[in-house]
Amino acid sequence: MLFGCGSVATTILFDAHKGLMQVAIAWGMGVTLAIYATRHLSGAHLNPAVSCAMVVAGRLSSRRLGLYVGAQLTGAVLGALTLYGLFGPSIGVYEATHRIVRGSPESVRTASMFGEFYASPGSHALVTLPLAMVAEALGAFLLVLLVLALTESANEGRPDGPFAPVLIGATITSIVCLIAPLTQCGINPARDFGPRLVSYLMGWGSAALPDNVGGFFFVYVLSPIIGGCLAAVFFVRILEPAMLADRLKGDRP
Repeated sequence: MLFGCGSVATTILFDAHKGLMQVAIAWGMGVTLAIYATRHLSGAHLNPAVSCAMVVAGRLSSRRLGLYVGAQLTGAVLGALTLYGLFGPSIGVYEATHRIVRGSPESVRTASMFGEFYASPGSHALVTLPLAMVAEALGAFLLVLLVLALTESANEGRPDGPFAPVLIGATITSIVCLIAPLTQCGINPARDFGPRLVSYLMGWGSAALPDNVGGFFFVYVLSPIIGGCLAAVFFVRILEPAMLADRLKGDRP
């Protein structure tokens, strides 16, 4: 969260990155490093949508789900507080220079360093609440499906274990490039809620919320969880049996 949102913040404040791809790569690299750092401890559960999907797929006990989600939210809040500590003075200068009153509708430009908005600030895309929900659900579906495909033993074409985190990070980069112009690409309820809460408390108030019809919850919390769980069902019920059947067919003399 810190590396990804940090890349967004430095782009807005200092024009540090040119184009979506550079920000997307920063997100992918951050996820890759986090997986390498934590997979031996917790299986690298960085995302409540992934954790819920793993419960559905039978890869995680439901009794541990609350602990995982609580840790993910705590990490996201701490990451956002660190980000604000680093760039708080620069945000104040940016707001003064551009005559942005924090908490006003115009302050979405700076609030978007933390939580996501649809359509992405500065984007010319026309994004309705249903379309934003579909985009976030699709992004989480693709993420969970590829995480399972890249790590499950049923897939004989999966990469070697040490290389899988790199491809999962590349998956994040690709998904960001696909849907960020529409929704800023959350696909992680903790990544959205933690930073959004921090921005809400740091003076953005209602400007930290994407709309007045519950879009924050439906788009950035509920939709990724639904998309991830659908991917788990698809993998367990359809893709994994097909992989196992193909393996058995190949083992026959």
